[in-house]
Amino acid sequence: MNPYLVPGLIVVILVTVGIGVYGLRFARTTSDFLVASRSVSPAWNAAAISGEYLSAASFLGVAGLILRYGVDVLWYPVGFAAGYLALLLFVAAPLRRSGAFTLPDFCQVRLGSPTLRRLASVFVVFIGCLYLVPQLQGAGLTFTTVAGGSYAWGALLVGVVVTANVALGGMRAITFVQAFQYWLKLTALAVPVIFLALQWQSDGRPLVTPEAGANFPVATTVVIEQDATVGGVPVEKGQQLSFEAGDAVPVVSTVDARFDADWLLPGGDGSLFVTYSLILATFLGTMGLPHVLVRFYTNPDGASARRTTLVVLGLVGTFYLLPTLYGVLGRIYTPQLLMTGRTDAVVLLLPEAALGGGHLGRLLGALVTAGALAAFLSTSSGLLTSVAGVVFTDVLRAGRSGSIRDFRLATVLAASVPVLLSLYVSNMDVSRVVGLAFAVAASSFCPLLVLGIWWRRLTDVGAIAGVLAGGGASMAAVLITVLGPPLDGWVADAVGQPAAWTVPLAFLVMVVGSLLTSRRVPADVGATMLRLHSPEALRV
Repeated sequence: MNPYLVPGLIVVILVTVGIGVYGLRFARTTSDFLVASRSVSPAWNAAAISGEYLSAASFLGVAGLILRYGVDVLWYPVGFAAGYLALLLFVAAPLRRSGAFTLPDFCQVRLGSPTLRRLASVFVVFIGCLYLVPQLQGAGLTFTTVAGGSYAWGALLVGVVVTANVALGGMRAITFVQAFQYWLKLTALAVPVIFLALQWQSDGRPLVTPEAGANFPVATTVVIEQDATVGGVPVEKGQQLSFEAGDAVPVVSTVDARFDADWLLPGGDGSLFVTYSLILATFLGTMGLPHVLVRFYTNPDGASARRTTLVVLGLVGTFYLLPTLYGVLGRIYTPQLLMTGRTDAVVLLLPEAALGGGHLGRLLGALVTAGALAAFLSTSSGLLTSVAGVVFTDVLRAGRSGSIRDFRLATVLAASVPVLLSLYVSNMDVSRVVGLAFAVAASSFCPLLVLGIWWRRLTDVGAIAGVLAGGGASMAAVLITVLGPPLDGWVADAVGQPAAWTVPLAFLVMVVGSLLTSRRVPADVGATMLRLHSPEALRV
């Protein structure tokens, strides 16, 4: 047991709660809880956005996917970062100028349709819950991997801390928390990777060997987590297999990792359709994520929203250089994860595996674990705030003046469902689940925002039809992927990565539906478009 681990986790939790309590001093009104009274500076907001955006999928999942699949999955971090470019170009400033508190509010401002507003609320809750689940899943994985504790207790602990922070302080409090947690996460990955790179250089180990692609660096005992065939020999769940230093990592029937030099080459296993679909989902999905968009409502004006997005591009792009290195080095020092399939744990296990069980390895292991906890807390806080905001404005308040007490009740309600769901999806790749959330966002809110902001002929009927067609299809694909039977061939590709056909479908249906119902274009569309696109300084 790492003696530095528990103190590190306690410090992160106490600092998180302490900053939240400090932020509570400034949270007095409903506007403070929902959008921090629209007074957050670009620098603070950029750090807070980066803190909540860099989730368990970024901190753990990206490295795990690269360890398992190689350079094919570099599109995940590229798309996650590049999505802010689309957000900067098409959405950031007009969305802030709309004066909305939530995405359903924007639908009401732009098209004045209660039906569309209710539909948007459903998708906000679905996307928020789908994104929250892997954060709690990552927390459970972390507590199981490094502390030997219960998966369920890890997920519940993070759920309780996040719920308390959001319920007590709302957006105003978590802004300070998330800004701190971005810098903690960056430090938690950057400092250990320096020592890891130096260790790899001194060892002189190749990234892959021509014969097998991965070898055990030290004598290792692996516990098989489900019935499988290992190196052609059947083994049962729970069976322990021992390997000597230098032994080749055998092929495991339940793990689809590549074990040759092609791991370092693009296009080894994935189809071109899956690659393009992933790019489309991550690039366009960012502008449809409720917890990201709600942050732009907190800027003072549209110009500040643009400056915030530019800073975020730099912060997020810098961060994503690091998990890639962990995934590559994991092939050298933690190849046993390729046998168990628990590749998401590579960031947590790599420092001690590479540097040994001395003080340095344990200190750096505790540091990355603290960063992982910060990732769960910060992203979960933003997601819970966005979902709770919709539950508060569209369910509990329902047209009447709401109170802070109602917001706190909405927070508890919004947290309960993903906490329960996280207990049933513990074996899914964290980044895969998040990728599905991006696909739903890209297929529903992305077309709605782009056309709503830039095309004056959009109607409520067209918008509803497009969201139902594209968003509904992607939502069905998610449910089939998570809950349905295994699929093969092109059907598996189309369902597992649906954005390549659901995003065009949503745009097409939205445009055609609006043209067929052109009489329903709002009478005040000219004034609304002027409000979205004119700088605040020109308004009288």
